[in-house]
Amino acid sequence: MPHPKEERTLVIIKPDGIQRSLVGEIIKRYEQIGLKLVAMKMLVPTAEHIEKHYTLDPEWRRITGEKTIKGYKDKGLTPPTEDPLEVTGILLERLKKYMTAGPVVAMVLEGAHAVKIVRKLTGGTEPLTSDVGTIRGDYVLDSYQMTDADGRSIRNLVHASGSVDEARQEIPHWFSKGELMEYRHIAEEILYN
Repeated sequence: MPHPKEERTLVIIKPDGIQRSLVGEIIKRYEQIGLKLVAMKMLVPTAEHIEKHYTLDPEWRRITGEKTIKGYKDKGLTPPTEDPLEVTGILLERLKKYMTAGPVVAMVLEGAHAVKIVRKLTGGTEPLTSDVGTIRGDYVLDSYQMTDADGRSIRNLVHASGSVDEARQEIPHWFSKGELMEYRHIAEEILYN
């Protein structure tokens, strides 16, 4: 079992983050807390790559569909369908269109509790309800209500792995083993020794 300081997570700065020139600001937020950048590249992903990314977990479609339907109902709204797989079919098509609209910056960050720290700094999936002080809360105006009205994916700047297991699946989908750097950062002396 690796030490918690060796935990890694995947972060993808989405096309809206690139277009809004927020790449440096987003990376700065993660580095300032003490996370170490161990891989990074810029690319325009294919629709197939994005679909595979979101379906690495075979349960993603069902779980996400059920959560989405519940979210509609909790807000007193009618979901587009009661079938979780149909709901995620719609979401997946929108995500593919959004994530392939331009370049993304994919990166791997390493450090103590990297997955939870990145999720905390990034904020909730819906920018409207993300806390002030998070990346999504500070830099995005979007909401699920607007995405439904516009028939598009939520613009929320960043993808961040949701769990350690998810990160372990996602990282090799985006990076080969040779693209992941092993090095000692001077800050590690202060943070961990």
